[in-house]
Amino acid sequence: MLCPLLLIAGCSSAPQLPPMPPAHDLFADTAFAPPATPVAAENLFRLSAEMQAYLHSAQFSSHLRKAGPESGLVDALYKKGELKLEYDAAATRNAADTFASKKGNCLSLVIMTAAFAKELGLNMEFQNVLVDEQWSRANDMYFASTHVNLKFKVGQEQLRSYEPANRTLTVDFMRPADAENLRTRTIDEQQVVAMYMNNRAAEELVVNQVDAAYWWARAAIAKDPSYITAYNTLGVIYQRHGDYALAERVYKRALEREREDTIVMHNLIPVLTRLGKTAESIALAARLKTIQPTPPFFFFDKGMKAMEEARYAEAKALFEREVTRSPYYHEFHFWLAIAHWRLGNSRAARDQLALAVDTSTTARTTQIYSGKLDYLRSLSVGGRTMGY
Repeated sequence: MLCPLLLIAGCSSAPQLPPMPPAHDLFADTAFAPPATPVAAENLFRLSAEMQAYLHSAQFSSHLRKAGPESGLVDALYKKGELKLEYDAAATRNAADTFASKKGNCLSLVIMTAAFAKELGLNMEFQNVLVDEQWSRANDMYFASTHVNLKFKVGQEQLRSYEPANRTLTVDFMRPADAENLRTRTIDEQQVVAMYMNNRAAEELVVNQVDAAYWWARAAIAKDPSYITAYNTLGVIYQRHGDYALAERVYKRALEREREDTIVMHNLIPVLTRLGKTAESIALAARLKTIQPTPPFFFFDKGMKAMEEARYAEAKALFEREVTRSPYYHEFHFWLAIAHWRLGNSRAARDQLALAVDTSTTARTTQIYSGKLDYLRSLSVGGRTMGY
């Protein structure tokens, strides 16, 4: 059984293409219950009363005065000892909810920062950072996260005489390795809103709220018909709902735009099989294999099978291959730690578990891994490790 693949905005995209045709023929409103809560993004960048109070506080003003509006804003929001904001990938929030909860994923933090920047009248751009997709999973779905950040164009009045007039300040909440050398593509606010809506759809799917997910995905496509990721999400929703003909239509519309989108291809294959289009499904699977010989979690799944059969050395080697190509996914480090432990490599196990803590993206998983790491450390006595 192939598990659905979803793409969310977190943390590559093709260059700008001609506009997509209207997507009205892809929607099936009558097949889904009306949304229980409004599906909208009018308040996405709106400052709450609490945010307004902070913006006009002496503390905030002091940061702006000392560092200038752009750097001062970043210091006021993220400097150690100030708001104490935490990265948490568990949910995508609007600006006000992110500020109130003091935590958010990459997109949520970008949205909150942009909300303050808008209020201050700063010159900013949203950027899609062109990095390899980072994979994760929840329940039986796999997620690929893209990376978004903010770039401020520093005003001339903030520059010293020896600084270039085109100086910029990039605000990045999960900077990839060698971030300065990575290519970026400017995206407009319309696409950022569509990303937010798509993330909300994916999060509803994780908890099996298919009806709510439909309305968020529909809204994302309506907001930005060129945002292919939302088409993939809508296709997964139709699969979950049993509407395979609609899923096929949505996926094929997406592939008309991006012919080698491996995520869409992966999802379309079982849909074609389900519809009795076996030859087309086999041909698409063969084409996908030429583009992506080893799909996400390929070595990890083989490693888990080896762990179940107590082939720990083989499992370790497989987990290491997965860590090499996805070094920032906590679950790979965790299971590599377990494989090391089973092989008696206690120091390596602790090192990998520490990396699992460092790369964890939610408060819950950080707490779990930290507890396990503390336990392993407690078993070390005089340089020797007691039995597990």
